Amino acid sequence: MRALVVGGGVIGASTAYYLAARGADVIVIEREAIACAASGKSGGFLAIDWCDGSPLMQLARRSFALHAELAEECDGEWGYRRMAAYSGILSDSHASASRGIRSGWLSPNISIQGRLGSTGTTAQVQPAAFTAGMMRAAERRGAELRLGNVRGLLRRGEDVVGVDLDGETLEGDAVVIAMGPWSMQAMQWLPLPPVFGLKGHSLVFETGTAIPAEALFLEFMETTGSILSPEVFPRADGTTYVCAISSDSPLPADPALVVPDNGAIERLRVVCDRISPILASSRVLSSQACFRPVTQDGLPLIGAIPGAPGGFVATGHSVWGILNAPATGEAMAELILDDATQAVDLSSFNPARLTTRRN
Repeated sequence: MRALVVGGGVIGASTAYYLAARGADVIVIEREAIACAASGKSGGFLAIDWCDGSPLMQLARRSFALHAELAEECDGEWGYRRMAAYSGILSDSHASASRGIRSGWLSPNISIQGRLGSTGTTAQVQPAAFTAGMMRAAERRGAELRLGNVRGLLRRGEDVVGVDLDGETLEGDAVVIAMGPWSMQAMQWLPLPPVFGLKGHSLVFETGTAIPAEALFLEFMETTGSILSPEVFPRADGTTYVCAISSDSPLPADPALVVPDNGAIERLRVVCDRISPILASSRVLSSQACFRPVTQDGLPLIGAIPGAPGGFVATGHSVWGILNAPATGEAMAELILDDATQAVDLSSFNPARLTTRRN
């Protein structure tokens, strides 16, 4: 069995890993670089139960467990650690004493409202390192990475039998579209539901050991009246990631062309200065933007593509891509190799549930 995985983000790398672990011949095709888009610029926050009560519950719980197993197998090369998580409000006045959190690093204008997760229920990884680590693990099991641009699919009748990679023919028994929001480009070849990109901005600070392993989810009203929801994730490598600002900016044709919106990073820096004096005085390592893939109903597309035997899709995970990547990869490998899944029911994510179209 040869599988071609189009897309070198966290979903593509995880799918490649589980396929290769099962003995499949796997080629991952990526236009730019592994983790060059949202998989390298997201927060990396993991939660076992934040998707409970939704169709994502089984996928998230399975994936949370797989993250722990993978971290143990790979000896922590991507900064996996358990952490607590708290909610709070950032205001213009001094707040009451913070509850539970080690608040010495926070501005006195933050009021902690409650704990959202404990070391038993929430964790994190460094997303770029996790994605690259999964790709390396796949390669150790025989997978191959090819850089290039897929210009079309090879078809025999309705069957998908390979891709055109910059004029080179690559044949495969299965072709997996895992291109994040750029999966839209495959709609010219396959009957896929729309996938959209929601742009997010973030800053990464060099904070060392000054901020403890406590994720923070805040609400904040700007002077303009806009409501922001800053998220703060200190990481095991001594950096701290902060995001807060999203937009509906158009998706560029090439991931390499993604840049922050005018003024967005400056707005975010002002928010960070208000959150913590440590952030205000720390060096910024990265000012960045990325597009999270979202679908019409907010659920990912995971499964066989209707009317295109041999074609599969795995995208649209929105903010939960890093969390749900391992279980998605495991399920895709089972679906491709066994024609059925064991650990996770994919019926809620069947691409056939949504209207399909071609460009």
